[in-house]
Amino acid sequence: MIRAVKGTRDILPPASRVWNHVEDVARRVMQSYHYSEIRTPIFEETSLFARGVGEETDIVSKEMYTFEDRDGASLTLRPENTAGVIRSFIEHRLDQVPGLQKLYYMGPMFRRERPQKGRYRQFSQIGAEVIGSESPAVDAEVIEMVIEILTRCGLDGFQLLLNSVGCKECRARYVAELRERLAGVANRLCHDCQRRVQTNPLRVLDCKIPEDQPIIDALPSILDFLCEPCGIHFAAVRAYLNDRGIQYEVKPRLVRGLDYYMRTTFEVVHGALGAQNSVLGGGRYDGLAQSLGSKAPAPGIGFSIGEDRLVMSVEEAHPDRHKDTVDLFIAPMGGNALRHSTVLARELRRNGVCVEIAFEGKLKRALELANKTGARYALIVGDNEIQSGAYALKNMATGEQENVSRERLTEVLYGRNH
Repeated sequence: MIRAVKGTRDILPPASRVWNHVEDVARRVMQSYHYSEIRTPIFEETSLFARGVGEETDIVSKEMYTFEDRDGASLTLRPENTAGVIRSFIEHRLDQVPGLQKLYYMGPMFRRERPQKGRYRQFSQIGAEVIGSESPAVDAEVIEMVIEILTRCGLDGFQLLLNSVGCKECRARYVAELRERLAGVANRLCHDCQRRVQTNPLRVLDCKIPEDQPIIDALPSILDFLCEPCGIHFAAVRAYLNDRGIQYEVKPRLVRGLDYYMRTTFEVVHGALGAQNSVLGGGRYDGLAQSLGSKAPAPGIGFSIGEDRLVMSVEEAHPDRHKDTVDLFIAPMGGNALRHSTVLARELRRNGVCVEIAFEGKLKRALELANKTGARYALIVGDNEIQSGAYALKNMATGEQENVSRERLTEVLYGRNH
């Protein structure tokens, strides 16, 4: 038997209903903030991620699915989508469009990492990017929107973590100090961090190995190295969040995992996910567009939600909310009744009623099936019912039965469905 490839999975009902709920909520919220959807290819030139994400990141060095095309070009399944959105922004000259470019996306990403709870090799992200402003007010609005999405999805008990990683100038001073402090303890760190000490010391702070945490906790804080403009920017972001009553924890070790981040970085964690507890992450990337070939500055900030993890958290918080529900189960008695029922079902479905029909079997079997599917009502349709213009409608929860006309049936079901 052929099975799904390791690190991938099938999303089946009723879980797929939670996915639809989360995506519907995200779309509605982002559209209310005047975001428009962008859909980029799921594979890009490998150089896009090497330049945009960073050659020394774990994503580029160890996790990307890269292959050679028939023409010899190196292509990569997208491991994240910010670089692809900025590539599209540059290619299609969206900087010439008036106002901020506020774009959102949903779709699959690919990284070859060790599968575990909430983490897959094909995973889905919901993300957004705002391009064209350095204002800390924009940063706060993006974070506000993220909190709104999570709240409306039904998630609670999550925590917002906030930090600033400064700009190129102040971060360079911090990295120099970090490299000096790490030199004496590098041999006590995990293998990956020993490599990072040489290639990118800042990434040591992003290590998740428990044994490395005491060493990392003793390192200096990047907040002590922020230049005056970066310090003012970070204070303004916090002030805007305070104005909204949005609670957060300043986390000086929060650096994110990609090279293009600067100044504001943020993450949301949730206890239901265990050790890998991050639901989403984001931050500012003012220099990314220029590193990818843009001639004009295009400061931006964005985030990506790990949809797999968000769905898992919502399912655990509300296990019964997204159960399969059938509004009406029609039990026709005979061929003529079946033909009549199919037309009736079409009319009801056009009014937003979820209808199932027993296409075969006796009445007793049909009612048993209606009960097993969790139908709210069962409708018995036979020649007598058709002739009289009144159907037998049974409430499956109470067992009560009444005769209703076609018009009354639509009214009852449509009213209960809306």
